[in-house]
Amino acid sequence: MRLTLRTPVRQPLAQVWAGFDETLFNQLSPPFPPVKALRFDGCQKGDVVHLRLNFLLFGQDWISLITDQQETADEIFFIDEGTKLPFFLSSWRHKHRLIRQGNQTLIADEITYRTPGGLLTDLLFYPLLWAQFAYRKPIYKRSFAQKN
Repeated sequence: MRLTLRTPVRQPLAQVWAGFDETLFNQLSPPFPPVKALRFDGCQKGDVVHLRLNFLLFGQDWISLITDQQETADEIFFIDEGTKLPFFLSSWRHKHRLIRQGNQTLIADEITYRTPGGLLTDLLFYPLLWAQFAYRKPIYKRSFAQKN
């Protein structure tokens, strides 16, 4: 399954890229399940992000490896791929794209995922995943608002 969300923000590409750090990452975590970053190396190729998801009665680890990162004058992107996933995912690939739009930037989250139950559970999981990433939109807008 594939999910794409786009959020325009009012800062230049270089400033948005500079703001993709652990502070922003922690702000982007939705209220449920609570997420704790056990390791956050960054957004460069070879970096690792290790999360602990708290489902009240049990926890789940989510470990992703940054498998690619590239930069041009008009776009910066990095890709994280799940190497250890929570029970509800069998594969995960998330391409984070920052695209220049004049003096502003378009943030695109392009996610490809699979659940262990196949197409039906992939489809059932889609609205939950969409909600988790739609939650990020106002945070991106607030974090990258035009500074006067």
